Amino acid sequence: MNKKVKFEDLGSTEYAGTWQMQKELFTSIIDVKMDNRHSGTSVPTSNHLLFTEHNPVYTLGRQGKEEHLLLSMPHLKEKGVSFFKIDRGGDITYHGPGQITAYPILDLDNFSPDIHLYVRNLEEIVIRTIGKWGIKGKRSEKETGVWIDVGTPAARKICAIGVRTSHWVTMHGFALNVNTDMSYFTHIIPCGIRGKGVTSMAMEVGEKINIGEVKKELVVQFCEVFGAEIE
Repeated sequence: MNKKVKFEDLGSTEYAGTWQMQKELFTSIIDVKMDNRHSGTSVPTSNHLLFTEHNPVYTLGRQGKEEHLLLSMPHLKEKGVSFFKIDRGGDITYHGPGQITAYPILDLDNFSPDIHLYVRNLEEIVIRTIGKWGIKGKRSEKETGVWIDVGTPAARKICAIGVRTSHWVTMHGFALNVNTDMSYFTHIIPCGIRGKGVTSMAMEVGEKINIGEVKKELVVQFCEVFGAEIE
């Protein structure tokens, strides 16, 4: 099993190019696995972790409903926001500057081939990370992601998670609101969940956060949770 993970911070990106990059890495890993199976070889598969801050974009997952986008296409264009229907699980969410969007493209056969555990591990990474800033994140029963004040009228999501897997290979991932402009969430029903709010690390602590430090902590926790080694 190869537990080495190639890490790259892509900086600010347009969604389309990063999605294409994910798909190419995802397909290349599956191709190696299929070739190993058919030829009887044992070529190691690679693992990747990408960080980015997207330019403003709304993405709608496979189970999502378009009515959860509350703006018309002309209004989206006026605001300079892109929109994509994509192949991850989940409903609609927003990505933009000040938010760390993380894409682990992993062969889970190198770690643990369990999708439920994989999603719980992503949540654990974020819970541990935001805890370093004194923010108490929790899981919400039957709702993925990381939440604040679970089980209260003030429940609010700080991190959304949506993934795709095939042959135990993953793509897409999680989006942690750090210094995000939260006004963009008023134009959608986030994750298709009504009656619950969204928040950011900056909102929770009352000041702007050093996003570089958050990225560093996410990588540390990723390695600890997955038993991975960054290349």
